[in-house]
Amino acid sequence: MTSPSPVIRRLSAAIAAIVAGVTLTACSSAIAGTASTDASTVSVTSTATSATTALADNVASHAESGDLAYDADAAVTITLADGASTSSSTSGVAIDGDTVTISAAGTYVLSGTLSDGRIVVASDADGTVKLVLDNASVTSSSGSAFVITAADEAVVVLADGTSNSLADGTGYDTSADDAPNAALFSMADLTIGGAGSLTVTGNTNDGIAGKDGLVIQGGTITVTAVDDGIRGKDYLIVEDATVSVDAKDDALKSDNEADDTVGYVLIKSGTVTLAAGDDGIHAEGDLAIQGGKVTVSTSNEGLEGSTVTIAGGDTSVTSTDDGLNATQGSTTDSAAAGGGGGGGGMQSDGSLLTISGGTLLVNAQGDGLDSNGSLVITGGTTVVSGPTTSGNGALDSNGGITMSGGTLVAAGSSGMAEAPSTDSTTGWVSVTFAQAIAAGETVSIVKDGTVIAAYTTVKQVSSLIVADSDITSGQTYDVYVGGTLSGTAVGTYSDSGDLSGATKNTTVTAGEHTSSGFGGGGHR
Repeated sequence: MTSPSPVIRRLSAAIAAIVAGVTLTACSSAIAGTASTDASTVSVTSTATSATTALADNVASHAESGDLAYDADAAVTITLADGASTSSSTSGVAIDGDTVTISAAGTYVLSGTLSDGRIVVASDADGTVKLVLDNASVTSSSGSAFVITAADEAVVVLADGTSNSLADGTGYDTSADDAPNAALFSMADLTIGGAGSLTVTGNTNDGIAGKDGLVIQGGTITVTAVDDGIRGKDYLIVEDATVSVDAKDDALKSDNEADDTVGYVLIKSGTVTLAAGDDGIHAEGDLAIQGGKVTVSTSNEGLEGSTVTIAGGDTSVTSTDDGLNATQGSTTDSAAAGGGGGGGGMQSDGSLLTISGGTLLVNAQGDGLDSNGSLVITGGTTVVSGPTTSGNGALDSNGGITMSGGTLVAAGSSGMAEAPSTDSTTGWVSVTFAQAIAAGETVSIVKDGTVIAAYTTVKQVSSLIVADSDITSGQTYDVYVGGTLSGTAVGTYSDSGDLSGATKNTTVTAGEHTSSGFGGGGHR
């Protein structure tokens, strides 16, 4: 963000709300933005509260209930065919060769194929342009396949049971301001949904790009792009959809950095699978996962935003650098708070990484959980398989780590190992192994012969942090190596284990952490 001050004020309010477990007045249809005039008082659980407060000062989504409904009998039908496209009405529709231009609000049902053509929406009038794709396929060799240059609002409906596709050309000029740079490009607020499928190929730049808000409310969306996969400038919201992206740069992105009320990404529900050359999900503002299943299979950094909130759902992140990174790209604010973890090697920039619910699995070669501000955990189950080299840590914060609920397992190298602060209300143990534990070994935290936490290493481990409500500060715990997991596992962690064949490695005291003094990396 260009100016951290408004965000810092927002984070202070968010932290207070999380701690207090506030009751919010909110419209159930809009988790982000201001409440509607039809608001009612709703008691929100701590999980929902965290997602809501993280986005409370952002603009509201433009999408509304009923946006995807349409009357097929009253719609204009457009049949696409090379050199022979037709329309059931000439009002608001112009066909020039293989370019179909829609210039009026209304509902249009498109079917057929253009092997080298384009759909253009240029409507200056008030009202929504609703475009129903009914087994429609459009490919352009010279530019974007589907361009919305002007509309009050645009909705793309994927008709039930249909397969649709869009692909743009290779190497066309995107240098001018607001030049179309995606296979599906919109200058207007855009909603995509329905019960059909859409395959998008971005051969020059992005797959799907919106210059305002972009909301995906359903359907099966598959995107391949040589740059960003799906980008909404002001915001990107995904709910009740199956989204798969393979992008050379960021997979999902919101990149408006001029205003701290926009530039956010929200995953509300659905199944999201991402492979990225850079970030799996990148938000210049806030990033929140409220529910659904999110898998980042490959990335440089998995999830990045000025605030990052995991409030529910099942999230898995694999990265060659940081797994989760809360950053504003600067370290201009007050010095990091002290704590038991030995972090805070640089100043806090006011960022906030919050985990309040769901499950989170991280496999990172860089920092596992990295906040250039604070890291707050109030719920959920988080398992971090962090770096093997000492230049990074499984946990890295500039403003300290506070736990008041949930379970955390963080394994990695010991050179920059950081633990929760001593004022955390959730108990934790920190283990630094005299000799690194090899991949595939099970490490168990044992109290009076009972396994209270067991973790099977994914890679070599020199440091292990385990935080859980069953751990009491000041008490001693035995650490065993060997044996197996038992019970229900979250990734390679379980709250029970079998010590058959295991040997005692060491004994630790809960709440005590030995640090090299290099914690708190502070890099972007």
